[in-house]
Amino acid sequence: MKQILQNMRDGKTSTTDVPMPAVKQKTALVQTRASLVSAGTERMLVEFAEKSLVGKAASRPDLVRQVFAKARREGILPTLSAAFTKLDQPMALGYSSAGVIVEVGDALQGFKPGDRVACAGGGFAVHAEYGVIPQNLLTHLPDNVDFESAAFTTLGAIALQGFRLAQPQLGETVCVIGLGLLGLLSAEIAKAAGCRVFGIDLDKERVTLAKRMGINAAHREGCEETTTAFTQNRGFDHTLICADTSSNDPVELAGHLARDRGIIVAVGAVGLEIPRKIYYEKELDFKISRSYGPGRYDPAYEEGGQDYPFGYVRWTEGRNLEAFVELLAQNKINVRPLISHHFPIDDATSAYELITGKKKEPFLGVLLSYPQSLEVEPVRKIQVSARAAQTDNIRVGVLGAGNYAQAVFLPAVKKTGNAELVGIATASGLSAKHAAQKFGFRFASSNEEDILNEDEINAVIILTRHQHHARQVIAALKNKKSVYCEKPLAINKTDLAAIEEQLSESDNPLLAVGFNRRFAPFAIRLKEFLHPRSEPLAIHYRVNAGFLPSNHWLHDPLQGGGRIIGEGCHFIDFLSFLTDLSPLSVSAHALPDGNQYHNDNCVITLSYADGSVGTITYLANGNKNYAKERLEVFSGGKIGVLDDFRSLELVTDSKRTVFHSRLRQNKGHQASWKTFIDAVSQGSPPPIPYDQLISVSTACFAAMQSLLTGEEITL
Repeated sequence: MKQILQNMRDGKTSTTDVPMPAVKQKTALVQTRASLVSAGTERMLVEFAEKSLVGKAASRPDLVRQVFAKARREGILPTLSAAFTKLDQPMALGYSSAGVIVEVGDALQGFKPGDRVACAGGGFAVHAEYGVIPQNLLTHLPDNVDFESAAFTTLGAIALQGFRLAQPQLGETVCVIGLGLLGLLSAEIAKAAGCRVFGIDLDKERVTLAKRMGINAAHREGCEETTTAFTQNRGFDHTLICADTSSNDPVELAGHLARDRGIIVAVGAVGLEIPRKIYYEKELDFKISRSYGPGRYDPAYEEGGQDYPFGYVRWTEGRNLEAFVELLAQNKINVRPLISHHFPIDDATSAYELITGKKKEPFLGVLLSYPQSLEVEPVRKIQVSARAAQTDNIRVGVLGAGNYAQAVFLPAVKKTGNAELVGIATASGLSAKHAAQKFGFRFASSNEEDILNEDEINAVIILTRHQHHARQVIAALKNKKSVYCEKPLAINKTDLAAIEEQLSESDNPLLAVGFNRRFAPFAIRLKEFLHPRSEPLAIHYRVNAGFLPSNHWLHDPLQGGGRIIGEGCHFIDFLSFLTDLSPLSVSAHALPDGNQYHNDNCVITLSYADGSVGTITYLANGNKNYAKERLEVFSGGKIGVLDDFRSLELVTDSKRTVFHSRLRQNKGHQASWKTFIDAVSQGSPPPIPYDQLISVSTACFAAMQSLLTGEEITL
């Protein structure tokens, strides 16, 4: 299918063929008929992408500070690589569309194939021939609402949410500052609600258009006199600022035009320096509207389909979408006069030349149109490159192509060589296509079965979100494919037991888990320093993990399993590596969470059969300007200190040696992968013994149990 993509590194906007995305639970696959180009949000993205690296840095100093902090922690080379990888990833443009449902996912309620719908959401209602839209970002279209009008629904919901925040009453006066798409829609909504509406803009043509639409309007220059007459010198009850400017003028103007104790709502992106004198004297109420309603930026609502109770949250994001469509259906709002340009999807780049000013002509509503056929041939697998001469006996398929995959692991796979890269699959298809082109895979797909069932592939790398790991591991092993699975192996006991059962089969291929730290050069040097030993080890591993917001998917027990299971497994495995043992017992204690953390400020203590004791201090309450990891090991007169995989200090009674890695961290990703493919090629034992793989997951589950019960758990 065709999709509009923005390259954030070189600034190119392109129409690209990508695999059709796969429908998920509580989503619908929608064939797009029309989509609206945002002259605000999308223009800013395109203009940012077109800046030079220096220009990007100047416009986002906050990101520059993050880059410098990362360079101090991890080294210059990996930081540059990560930054360029992030910039190189294509961004899907668009967030407002309309079309016809062609396929529905499990548990989707109230929608079926053939339904006409309006769609919303960045990353969902994109400019593409097909989009996968979650339950709460869909709304039905009545027969009398055409697709082009419905494509305005998301923007209409944004306008509607700003209007609701003002809480106007019938007959009250509403001023709209800024008569672009958002402002004109806001004015029409206010008029439909029985308010007396007045619009203001710098552009005389937009003022003229507003008047043609039956809206009282005036040019910014001299508007105070006209508005004074309109409000009978009382000032406006409500002011909606819908302008798109860094200037503070709209906020200052709103203060002057408002009545005593009036309400002002910033709907557009404007300067927000509140002039104290006028706002204080009138005791004005200033609000900022957050996009299109409650539910916005909540993954449980937008992605998980979890609605808010109707009686408590009357106007959610989804219900605002529905309400705007109803206004269209009742002819209370007419968006046809707002449409200035149409472009077919094949000529979408012209639309962006228009909104960024490369084409010197006025515009307002810019729509993209799509082929009208309802016949769907799901093209979820596309060839990216021709098949090379087969020289390697390792033929790789990959599931998942997120940021970690493209910034860290796939570069290590490519650099190692000795394997043929056959195919890569992601649910969106978009990231699969990009990764296939970047790293040299022959095909890209949005269907995991194209990897799991491909006879030619004999090794599968699993880089998907955590909830998929166990299922995909078992499926790949059953299909006689060796598996390299990024941690964790499983996020619950049931999945782990299923993997154990599969591993008990006598003819299983090889399984490895991405516990890369044990393969790092400094890790190997440290273990060699400690062995042979006659005394147990005392190990302390401090992890400055950093804060994750409550809505991060890693905290979700059904998706990420929590941070101890999802990331803490790395550090438990490293203790198993140093001791050559599985833990006998686990106890864990956490700081009080204070409704901010998720048991991710904790100390985990593990004991081993030889008397060794390890403690892992995992902290989310620190600061990312400080190094992430520090390991200290004491045993028999020897001390080893591994500092963030940047330095290793080895101390005995006669010698102190320090090793440095100044330009980059080496956490062993490439060595871990090479060890795996060597084992597969040579028929060697698994790189990490299976009993240790299983015991690490078991210890993670025990740590979570101990956090809840306060008891030591014997394994």
